Amino acid sequence: MTRHAYQYVALRCVPRVDREEFLNVGVVLYCHATDFLQAAWQVDPARLGAVDALVDPDQLREALAFVDAVCVGHDRAGSAGRAPVSQRFGYLKAPRSTVLQPGPVHGGVTADPARQLERLLHHLVG
Repeated sequence: MTRHAYQYVALRCVPRVDREEFLNVGVVLYCHATDFLQAAWQVDPARLGAVDALVDPDQLREALAFVDAVCVGHDRAGSAGRAPVSQRFGYLKAPRSTVLQPGPVHGGVTADPARQLERLLHHLVG
């Protein structure tokens, strides 16, 4: 079984940057060797409300759907979606000051990037 190096970032909902509080809501995994770039996420309105009652779960889902569009190279993602896979991951892992932010980049090795993404989602998001 061939194992491949991968990188991933946790996607964080950061309702108020000044408070430095966040809730992991997703994961983006990139495996260069297999040209794999995919996001997995889940939004739990009750958990969001515990962090900040003013967070709109639908707006967060829209931001996460944009991440999906970048991953698959959809026209909806604009120039980010038209870039090569490695550049799309670079776009998604870049720090930003919005409600949806990527955490630090981590890495590992796996024989199955899709399965590893699901494991990470379960471990980091719940």
